[in-house]
Amino acid sequence: MLSNVDKARLLSEALPYIQKYNKKTVVIKYGGSAMLEDTLRRAVISDIVLLSLVGIRVVVVHGGGPEINEMLAKIGKEPRFIGGLRHTDEETMEVVQMVLCGKVNKALTQLIGELGGRALGLSGLDGRLLTARQLDEDHGLVGELESIDPAPLITALDHGYIPVVSTVAGGAAPGSVYNINADTAAARLAARLAAEKLILLTDVRGLMRVPGDEDTLIPMVTLSEVPPLLKSGAVRGGMIPKVSCCVEALRAGVRRTHILDGRIPHSILIEMLSDEGVGTMILK
Repeated sequence: MLSNVDKARLLSEALPYIQKYNKKTVVIKYGGSAMLEDTLRRAVISDIVLLSLVGIRVVVVHGGGPEINEMLAKIGKEPRFIGGLRHTDEETMEVVQMVLCGKVNKALTQLIGELGGRALGLSGLDGRLLTARQLDEDHGLVGELESIDPAPLITALDHGYIPVVSTVAGGAAPGSVYNINADTAAARLAARLAAEKLILLTDVRGLMRVPGDEDTLIPMVTLSEVPPLLKSGAVRGGMIPKVSCCVEALRAGVRRTHILDGRIPHSILIEMLSDEGVGTMILK
């Protein structure tokens, strides 16, 4: 247990960071194991609430893959993935919309409220926040973002709410709805909001020079170092699209991007409000 002196030291260490990020926007993509285990979920949401209460404008963009798979199993439908993206036929799209916009989104907004924050649940359909076109025929109703109208998010933030966004988007045709990759949506939203930070929560510690060996964690990477890491194989598999999202956000004006392990309790606070850091920061 921390002594009172240790607690005072931690608060003192956090103060410059609180001052630095006050009234700045931070976009957090929330997914992975940290959404499934109750203790971790409460730790992540309590971090988000604390950031909001000290004056940081937090936008949460969430996934929900395991919950979607669970619902598909209940109706006897096998999930399909092509190149890491969920093949989304009309029946699957109905499940995606129901689970993401309904169950997952509202559970998160409720938990934020229970922990002392103020949240407003939104989907990409609300206020035409996200609009998209079909990515290709092979993926079905997977969408590629065409436009973002951040007005609903800005209105929520200006009134002290934490927007919680599920990533389904409307299309040009009446009634058309598309499934959007949450990492991609978070990166594009961060750029559109001129965010100070984009944080991607994952199930790994960050980027490692030897994948799987946490002793080789790379605390900081610049844009110029990304291509050699890709070429060497240090960035591979599911980490490639996450790094690509960080690169896209940085090139669009986001100042800092972070890949954090959501399984570490309070990893967001450690990364943002301490001298220590806990994952990988990618910056220009």
